[in-house]
Amino acid sequence: MQKTSLYQSVYTDLKSNILNKTYPIGTLIPTESELEDIYSVSRTTIRKAISLLVNEGLLSVKQGYGTVVQDFSTTQHLNKITSISETLKQNGHIVTTKNYHIEQISAPDNVRAVLCLSQDEQVYKIDRIICSDDIPTAYITNYLVAAFLPGFSESSEIFSGLYHFLESKFNIVLTTAEETLYAKKASFTESLILNIPSDSPLLCSERISYINDTPFEYTISRFVSDKYKYHIFLQGR
Repeated sequence: MQKTSLYQSVYTDLKSNILNKTYPIGTLIPTESELEDIYSVSRTTIRKAISLLVNEGLLSVKQGYGTVVQDFSTTQHLNKITSISETLKQNGHIVTTKNYHIEQISAPDNVRAVLCLSQDEQVYKIDRIICSDDIPTAYITNYLVAAFLPGFSESSEIFSGLYHFLESKFNIVLTTAEETLYAKKASFTESLILNIPSDSPLLCSERISYINDTPFEYTISRFVSDKYKYHIFLQGR
């Protein structure tokens, strides 16, 4: 290993061992001391490599216990605009869409307020269930400003990745987004849609996405809580 990239080489090897399940989810990786011996590098180098993997959501350091392999299969990282479909596909899952429904409607009051629309402006409302390996994982409702999407209803074949569809068909690329996360109990309807017991916990998010500074999308996502997670990377003050 070249001295200038020791930590990167350790990082790459550890990541490979995590992804190929040499270190299975929920287990401890070797201690820092053991990793020093395995890779013949310093503890500082080991810590830099582990830090990269923690930032990616693959590892979690638990003081007094050790470094644990995280369930990364459905972890979405909150440092760029992405979708659940993209996250699942990137981690090797087969993604399908069920109960797809689209309609053009006058924006409801709450949507109009969020998207800064006038009284008579229209939106496309899209409801769908995202399944991972045939298991319902999320129930998604999107509201898209119709003025940006001429002919959308005629060209919108069933898709699992909305953002990719918008980029490829309409050359629309979202530039910024703000997202709010919260937990709640599944309603009777949501429990039927997601095939879970009523009152089961849901991880929910509400996202407002922008094209430059103009609001374009308002999305409500309800995730089966044990099938999806968010990873947030924060830096020091």
